[in-house]
Amino acid sequence: MKILAIETSCDDTGIAILSARGGSASGGEADFCVLSNIVASQIKVHQKYGGVYPAMAKREHQKNLVPVLIKALKESNLLKTDLSGNFTNVKKSDISKILEREPELEKKLTPFLKKYEKPDIDLIAITNGPGLEPCLWVGVNFAKALSYFWDIPIVPVNHIESHILVNYLDLPAQAGNKNIKLPAIALVVSGGHTQIILMKKIGEYEVLGETRDDAAGECFDKAAKILGLGYPGGPIIAKLADRDPISIINRDRVSIQLPRPMINSKDYDFSFSGLKTAIFYVWKKIKLTSNFSDRSTRELIQIQMAKEIQQAIIDVLLKKTLKAAKDYKAKSIILGGGVSANQELRKQFAWYCESQRSNLNLIFPELNLSTDNGLMTAITGFYHRRQKITPSASLGRFLRKIEADGNLRIK
Repeated sequence: MKILAIETSCDDTGIAILSARGGSASGGEADFCVLSNIVASQIKVHQKYGGVYPAMAKREHQKNLVPVLIKALKESNLLKTDLSGNFTNVKKSDISKILEREPELEKKLTPFLKKYEKPDIDLIAITNGPGLEPCLWVGVNFAKALSYFWDIPIVPVNHIESHILVNYLDLPAQAGNKNIKLPAIALVVSGGHTQIILMKKIGEYEVLGETRDDAAGECFDKAAKILGLGYPGGPIIAKLADRDPISIINRDRVSIQLPRPMINSKDYDFSFSGLKTAIFYVWKKIKLTSNFSDRSTRELIQIQMAKEIQQAIIDVLLKKTLKAAKDYKAKSIILGGGVSANQELRKQFAWYCESQRSNLNLIFPELNLSTDNGLMTAITGFYHRRQKITPSASLGRFLRKIEADGNLRIK
């Protein structure tokens, strides 16, 4: 079957087309062929604000969805001009009702539906939560319009589960992904989420712990902003932390120690707001006592701060995840989410699993699949294909069946 997947949970507009066969709702061997996986990033749009603004992100999704869809269909050899003149005023009226809250999107979608014929697609998968609700609704309404107009079933997908199940994709660089032994402990860590999840089987999960305030990715972003490094913070801090401070000749080194919030608590929860506050005050003190007019001094201290910030976050993530894996006798640890792209995080997890003879199978996605993308939505849609919703004759009834939920829980 061919699956068209749409992902708009935050600031990346992702559309993928996946060909899949085999497998079952509970897992099993499945053959996947990626026909396209297109992502339109909004980083440059939000960079000057140091974070994602939902209203602005929503507008960008409205602008990006149709061009990204065209590119994905073209790359998959599924884009064909419609010569039948099948687009009637009745269908145009239905599209207008579905997209009544997305007028800018309707302006782009209507000419597309007039020009191109229905592609050879069997299922549409759409992320309906969790995430930024204004962004989610754009994708959901877009998917509804395509589903209704093309008469293709649609399946709603949980964004957190997608970060876990993308690891079932068999790619050459993803060693061991067919050996996901269950039960597994999944660490899903990004700009909006930090959760430890017990995975018993596909579709059966239990959230063991999560952040009580800021997510780890948000802490990276705020820390980078405090240090004047820009946005997004995670990749910038990781790159800076990887630099060798010895290469900068300077004697004015400082001792930097940051807290590891909740690292010794008996639960699996996280808290990063305190770390963010500590970073602010430590940085403020250093600026008052160090020679920041000297460029080499400033660079050296930024490197030291980046190393300590990164390690503080890794220490907490590592200890909590390993504790959960031990307590629940997990056979695998699965990493997912944007922060899982951090090379030092992966390295330290791998070191533990290999050197401590833990017998834990460590699984993580390729770097470009750690961040939000349509392909992870497609894979999850495939495993939940039995939950598909078929467009009905009643437009109102069909529209009520799928809604965006910014606080959707995995279960």
